[in-house]
Amino acid sequence: MIDHTAPQDLARDPVPDLPFTVAFDERDEEEVMARWRRVLRSSRWSHGDEIAELEAAWSALNDLPAVAFDNWAGAAAAVLDYVGVAGETVLCPSNTFLATPRAALNAGAEVVFYDCNRTDLCGSFEDFVAKAQACRPKAAWIVHIGGHIAFDVARIAEYCRAEGIVLLEDCAHAAGASWNGAKPGSWGLAGIYSLYATKTVSTGEGGIAVGADEGLIAHLRSYRDYGRGSRYRVQGMNHRLDEFRAALGVVQVKRLPEIVAWKNAYARTVLDARHPSRLSLPEGMTSGLYKYVVFEPIARSTGRVYELPCHRIFGRDVSLPNTDWVAENHWCVPLYYPRTAAERAAVGIVVG
Repeated sequence: MIDHTAPQDLARDPVPDLPFTVAFDERDEEEVMARWRRVLRSSRWSHGDEIAELEAAWSALNDLPAVAFDNWAGAAAAVLDYVGVAGETVLCPSNTFLATPRAALNAGAEVVFYDCNRTDLCGSFEDFVAKAQACRPKAAWIVHIGGHIAFDVARIAEYCRAEGIVLLEDCAHAAGASWNGAKPGSWGLAGIYSLYATKTVSTGEGGIAVGADEGLIAHLRSYRDYGRGSRYRVQGMNHRLDEFRAALGVVQVKRLPEIVAWKNAYARTVLDARHPSRLSLPEGMTSGLYKYVVFEPIARSTGRVYELPCHRIFGRDVSLPNTDWVAENHWCVPLYYPRTAAERAAVGIVVG
């Protein structure tokens, strides 16, 4: 149930600015402490019940098997190792964090950048096809930016299936998103989420990989633990998530639906009226609203999703006009889930 003040009332009585906060609800503090005490007393600080519970909870959330890692990069390395991209070409949108192409480069691949759409900041189907026909990649990244799902993901996934390209989804921002019931990570071979300190579900540092392929899931579990479970055939290293961070993740995942509902209620009730030039979602899509993106300069901004496109960071001489335009013409409005009941009440929106 969502109880919020009518938009016209909010206009007469301005809503206070949201304070910066990692999305941790004060009501959950005691459960976290209780879980940490259990871990302390168990003498099992890795490979225990908390990581199993976190993976089960994420699997239920995403409708796909889930494997937890120490960070997004470890999960990406494991997925790329399973695909086998060394000596191959991997397509990657330039409008992403540098971790996405760097993961492929570190796996021994050549990276070719493709352009984004101005509407959603995510990969362009038209430029994806043009680049794929020119370089014949083995694998490709699609990145879900700002909490919403890439608008062209279904068309890109269909093209990849037809052409034998392995599609990988960078879901770092996309916890809590859906499109007509489909969840991030369900279009490609794998989806990789970040549990970094600023993310909607955070363990300080951490990552989650999801996928339907049983061979992939077995490979990921072995890779994160030096190849154990495969008689060391998998050449992995240590990318395990410890029990303390896993416990925090379990509690955060329980709160995720409420956080996403609250952010969407605040966005629709307060921010949409203030920002007509906002990024607009297609019918049936729910954003996790990691970022609220507008295409106009604003006085109070948290900056841009990415300050520099990756083709600029990596010094590539390639024409990606939409990516360059997006880098200069979008801003992010502060949108943080208040950690206390008093802060939530102050803005007039209560979920639950």
